[in-house]
Amino acid sequence: MNRTVPIAPVRKSIVVTATPAQAFEAFTARIDRWWPKTHGIGAAPIRQSIIEPFVGGRWHTLHEDGADVTIGHVRAWEPGRRFVFSWEVTAGWKPESRVVHASEVEVTFTAEVGGQTRVDLEHRDFERMVAPGGETMRTAVDGGWPAILALFAQEAARGAGAP
Repeated sequence: MNRTVPIAPVRKSIVVTATPAQAFEAFTARIDRWWPKTHGIGAAPIRQSIIEPFVGGRWHTLHEDGADVTIGHVRAWEPGRRFVFSWEVTAGWKPESRVVHASEVEVTFTAEVGGQTRVDLEHRDFERMVAPGGETMRTAVDGGWPAILALFAQEAARGAGAP
């Protein structure tokens, strides 16, 4: 009997100077302005990052060598509130075409006092990945999401008119 052992999700939070609608817009529609061009899974550097704004839409990157690489697919799209996407990336930082092996990321946006928003990110379902990839990916994103969220926070503040 095979049993899948759950791997704890990665949970990160940040408070940004923006309304939930502005923060959602910054995270999704303006991802190309803040996602690092060095953080891609294609063979060449990223030229552009795009999240298509609908359930079933892709998060994909266009690369300097002309490649179009899928990072994941949108599973939930609730502007100003939350969105969920599959993370179709192997532990070796390559595209994972078998969606059954994808982990999942949920991002929620909650209004705070003073026009701020708490952004909660949960990266989960690492046990779906081909072993031993789940633990490797969990460790990597646990260390990586804080810096990525800090870049996002800067863009959210700029979009909300903060200096």
